[in-house]
Amino acid sequence: MSQDHLPAVAPAVTAEIVGALSPRLRKRLDAAATKIAARAAIRDGDTVRIAVDDEIALELHAPGGVVTSAAAIRCGCLLAPGCLHRAAVASAAPVADDEPAPALQGTADDEAVPGVEAIASAEDVPPPEQRAAAEALWAAGAAVLDAGIEGAGAVLQAELLRAAHAAKLGGLPRPAAAAVSVVNGLRAARSADSAHRLGDLATAVRELLATAHRLPDAVGSELAALRGTARQAYVPDGSLRLYGLFTEPLITAGGYAGATTWTAAADGRLYTVSDIAPGGPGRAAAAADRTVRLGDTALTHRELSHAGLALSGATVSPTGRLGAGAAVKAVRAAGAAWTEEPLGALWAVPAAEQVARALRSRAPGAATSHAGADLLFLDVTILGAARETGGDCLLAVCDELVLRLTAAHDHPALAHRDNLRMLAGLPGARLRIVGRLVPAPQPRLHLLAVAHPTEPERRIDMGLDRLQRADLPTPSAAAPPTGPGPDNGAPLDQAPLHLLHRRLEQAVAAGRRFLAVPGSMASDAQRLRRSAFPTAADLLAALQQAATQRARDPFGRLLPADTTHFARAWLGAALYAEAAENSLCTAAWQAPDPAHGGP
Repeated sequence: MSQDHLPAVAPAVTAEIVGALSPRLRKRLDAAATKIAARAAIRDGDTVRIAVDDEIALELHAPGGVVTSAAAIRCGCLLAPGCLHRAAVASAAPVADDEPAPALQGTADDEAVPGVEAIASAEDVPPPEQRAAAEALWAAGAAVLDAGIEGAGAVLQAELLRAAHAAKLGGLPRPAAAAVSVVNGLRAARSADSAHRLGDLATAVRELLATAHRLPDAVGSELAALRGTARQAYVPDGSLRLYGLFTEPLITAGGYAGATTWTAAADGRLYTVSDIAPGGPGRAAAAADRTVRLGDTALTHRELSHAGLALSGATVSPTGRLGAGAAVKAVRAAGAAWTEEPLGALWAVPAAEQVARALRSRAPGAATSHAGADLLFLDVTILGAARETGGDCLLAVCDELVLRLTAAHDHPALAHRDNLRMLAGLPGARLRIVGRLVPAPQPRLHLLAVAHPTEPERRIDMGLDRLQRADLPTPSAAAPPTGPGPDNGAPLDQAPLHLLHRRLEQAVAAGRRFLAVPGSMASDAQRLRRSAFPTAADLLAALQQAATQRARDPFGRLLPADTTHFARAWLGAALYAEAAENSLCTAAWQAPDPAHGGP
C-alpha cells in the first residue's frame, strides 16, 4: 500500500499522537510505519480500515478525505489509545494541508472580496508568539538537517509538524507550508518514491530555514512576505475573454494530483483553471479529460487548452486562479493558434526579458507574482539528444543560445520522457515551445508544450499527449540543424558551482556527519578558487568546519554537536548558491556578442 490509499492526516494530529508515545515505542515507530504502509486498506465512505493482524484493526474516520482529530484514529489493540499502531498509521499517511494544492481552483463556496492589497507598516514587527514559532521551526529544521534523510524518521518529522502547526496558528502560513514540504520530501525519500528529487528536498529545507531564520528580525513588507498568506481571496475581475494555451499534469509530494489548464487574455495576462484532488499519477494522467468546473461549460481541460472561454462575473486569485463561484458564467468560445493574436504576442518578448521576469518572481521576499511568471515562450530549432548525469535532455537553439530541454516529470504514467525521445529524432525541426525556467549556469527549462511537428496550428501537451511516429515529419522534410552544435559550451555537470550544490545536497541526504571528514572537501574548495569562486570556497570550508566542530566538557568528553551552528553555515552556503546561480542564469541567457563570439 502507498500513501495514496490512506487519507491525509492533519499535522497537529500526527504530532499529538507521536508525542504521546513512550521513549521505548518511539524507537520502534519507523519500522511500524513501514509495516502499516504495506497493509491493505479498505474504504467505506469516510472510514478507512486497515487489518494490522488477524485480531487487531485500525479505523481512520476522514470526512472529506482528511483526519482532523486524534480521536478519529482508533485501534482495537489493548494498548490503545497510547499504542504504536495509531502513531504508525498517522506517520505513514499523507500530510493534510489547509489549502491542499497550490493550483486548486475556487469552488462554488469561494467568496470574492474587494481587491484591496494589504499595506505593511514600516513599524510592523513580529509579536513574541511568532518569534517563538519561528524559533521552533528553526530548531526542528536544524535537527532534520543534522540527521539527514535516514536519521529524520517519524519522530523528527512529528516535531517538525508540531512546529508547523504552531506556526500556522500563529499566523505564519509560509514557513508552516515549507515545514510540511520538508516532511513530504523526507517521506518520499525514505519510501523510495519515484517522485523524490533530492534537489527539491534541499530547496524545501532552504526555504524553511531561510524564512525561520530571517522572520524574527524582519519588519514591514519583508515581514509580510515572510509570513505569507493563509488563503488567497478571489476578487471580481469582470468579463474575460480567454484563449487556451496548454494543459499541465501535476503531482504533488503531499499526495495530490490533477491538471492545470493555462489560458491567456487579450492583454497577455495568464489565468489557470485546475482540477486537483487527492490521488497519484493515474489521476494526473486522467484529469485532462475531466470537465472544467467553471460556470455551465461542458469543456474538458484538454478541449479548453485548444479552445477559448468567455466569462462574466469572473473571480480571480492574486496568482491568476479562476474561481468557480455561483455568480460566474462561462461559455465556450473560439480559440486561437499559437501563431495568431493575441497568443502570438507571448512569443514576441525577447528570451532574456522573459528570463529576467521569471527570476524576479523567484527572488526571496518577492511579492506574489501573477500566474505564469516563470513560463518561457520560445521559438527553437531542435539539435538532438544529449546525455547528462540526471538523464537525457533535448538540445535546441534559440537566438544562437543552446538550450537544454528536460522532462518536467519522470513518472512513466506521464508522457514527458517518451515525447522528449521522439523530438530528439527531429534534428533541424523548428518548433514553438512553452517551458518553465530552471535556474542554472546554462540555459535550461522544463518542456511543457510544443507545437505539433507537422501541423503547427495544433499543440502537444508534453505530459499528456503521446507523440507517435506518424506525427513526425519524414527525414527529408526536416531541415538540417543550424546554429551551434550539441557540444557548444561546457557540460552543466562541469560547472564549478555544482560542486557547492553537491555538498549541500549531500548534507541533506546524509546529515552533518557525512561532511565531518577532515579534508574531504579541500579539492572542491581549490577548484572553486581556481574558477573565480572564492566566496563559494570559503563557504564550503566554513560548512565543513561547522560539521566537524565539537566542544568538550571540563572532563574532555565530547558534547553534542551544535545543530544551530551547522544549520547557519549550511543556510549561508545555500543562499549564496541560489544568488550565484540566478546571476549565472541571467548571463547565460544573454544573446552572444558577434564581435567576441560569446556572451
